[in-house]
Amino acid sequence: IKPGVLSDLGEADDWPKLREKILAADIFILGLPIWMGQPSSVAKRVMERMDAFLSETDDSGRMPAAGKVALVAIVGNEDGAHHCHAECYQALNDVGFTVPANGGVYWVGEAMGDVNFVDLPGTPEKVVSMIKMAASNAAHLAGLFKTKNYAGVPAGE
Repeated sequence: IKPGVLSDLGEADDWPKLREKILAADIFILGLPIWMGQPSSVAKRVMERMDAFLSETDDSGRMPAAGKVALVAIVGNEDGAHHCHAECYQALNDVGFTVPANGGVYWVGEAMGDVNFVDLPGTPEKVVSMIKMAASNAAHLAGLFKTKNYAGVPAGE
């Protein structure tokens, strides 16, 4: 994904295909690792490219992500999941996504540890419980949007 804030940066830009898939879905899950207490650079690049949504409004002022639900899933070996969720929620909300209650799921191992999520023998029960709640709330909200999207505000009102 090339850096930038447009929806299409031309040749060799993989964002337009990914953007199309994101906007075709009712629920978007931004999954990312924590690196040094921050969202990964790839996650930041995805949010950077969504900046284009700000200028891609319809006749009612709605951005392309209006009526779409977003969840954020984080893994890492250090603290900072809540900080990363906050950064991602704000960016996703700024470009039109709606984050449901309990819309964040995370697992963080011991700081400076050597155990990664993929090395666990299974998904911890607390994480499973968080996933179920996030999925349930996201599906509920997406269902509501299927019946009635945000009204928006027509130009000039």
